[in-house]
Amino acid sequence: MTQEQWGVLQQDLLKTIGQNNFKTWIEPISFGELNDGVATFLVPTNFIGNYVSQNFGDLILHQLTKSGALVRRIAFKVAANTTARPVQQQAITSKPEESRESDMAGAPLDPRFTFDSFVVGKPNELANAAARRVAEGGPVTFNPLFLYGGVGLGKTHLMHAIAWELQARRPDLNVLYLSAEQFMYRFVQALRDRRMMDFKELFRSVDVLMVDDVQFIAGKDSTQEEFFHTFNALVDQNKQIIISADRAPGEIKDLEDRIKSRLQCGLVVDLHPTDYELRLGILQSKVEGYRVQYPGLQLADGVLEFLAHRISTNVRVLEGALTRLFAFASLVGREITMELTQDCLSDVLRASERKISVEEIQRKVAEHYNIRLSEMIGPKRVRTFARPRQVAMYLCKQLTSRSLPEIGRRFGGRDHTTVMHGVKRIEELRSQDGQIAEDLELLRRSLEA
Repeated sequence: MTQEQWGVLQQDLLKTIGQNNFKTWIEPISFGELNDGVATFLVPTNFIGNYVSQNFGDLILHQLTKSGALVRRIAFKVAANTTARPVQQQAITSKPEESRESDMAGAPLDPRFTFDSFVVGKPNELANAAARRVAEGGPVTFNPLFLYGGVGLGKTHLMHAIAWELQARRPDLNVLYLSAEQFMYRFVQALRDRRMMDFKELFRSVDVLMVDDVQFIAGKDSTQEEFFHTFNALVDQNKQIIISADRAPGEIKDLEDRIKSRLQCGLVVDLHPTDYELRLGILQSKVEGYRVQYPGLQLADGVLEFLAHRISTNVRVLEGALTRLFAFASLVGREITMELTQDCLSDVLRASERKISVEEIQRKVAEHYNIRLSEMIGPKRVRTFARPRQVAMYLCKQLTSRSLPEIGRRFGGRDHTTVMHGVKRIEELRSQDGQIAEDLELLRRSLEA
């Protein structure tokens, strides 16, 4: 491999990771040698070498092998004419403008995570609207914006989308996006190298600070202290702060009360677990891209609906299942039928099987409608008890693998035709009665949580 070939690969990397990441992390690297399947690159500092290895190593290796180079791994070595000092220490000496740009680099942004690719539904519409407002780069209206929710619900997607949009709309702004772990790493580095003044100046000179997964600083006293002061300094300057976590501020264990209080001062938005319609929308959106990647591949009716119904806890698992399904069907040259889907994704579907019991559904529904469990399964047919009973039957049909006769037996020995009638009635009411639809969604979320 030659320097010219590396130059061509650099242009491919530029398209993939964007101008800012390329200029900060890839441009300073030069190709050293290729020996016994190991491609060695020369870097100005250990810090840059470590960062590139962790964040772009797999991508560089993939690009090298795609170009035909016989490479099995890559390594980084500090160039002979430089000193192996961390980037923060080197940054203060020469060329302040270049050093500042290098220091300001945050975590790489995923080019897939934009507002255009974010599928909006009822569970995430408020989070999406708030994120878009902040991404306009106008006057600060709520500070901080705090996004929280479980794994795979779109927090990081929205964080990246905000950063991409701000870069496009307001290139004049200094936007710093990083994880809480990276904030902590930089803080520890600054302490070790006695560069705390530079650390403070760096973080307090940004226009927009974005910190992902802030729950990771909980219990780290010194890091929390510095985060608190950084937060206050930016708020006092009316600079925008955007935070994400896996739970609400008040529920983060070992997070200082003063930080919880500060985080709750802005707009706190919950990304709810996805509902069936949103999961189906996400799948339909992904399929559009796969039709280009796998032209001519046939998808049978009902497959997407089946996946949206069965894989309900995690969007990443859902998207991964679809990716595997299309790749498998392409390799074997078959239409994506229900049978092929169940064969190909048997492990995923098994892991996603609902473990919800009929008794649990009955208890939740009784609590929701404020009636006794005995009244729900008893013989009375007054509407006060009959409607919750039908709702519970409907949820049992949707969320368990129990047959209609089995469900009927659990509801006071009722016939399966009674269960069928109840399920059908709730299906009709769901599209006509907004309150029933809302009740069903709340109960489903509660049971699937």
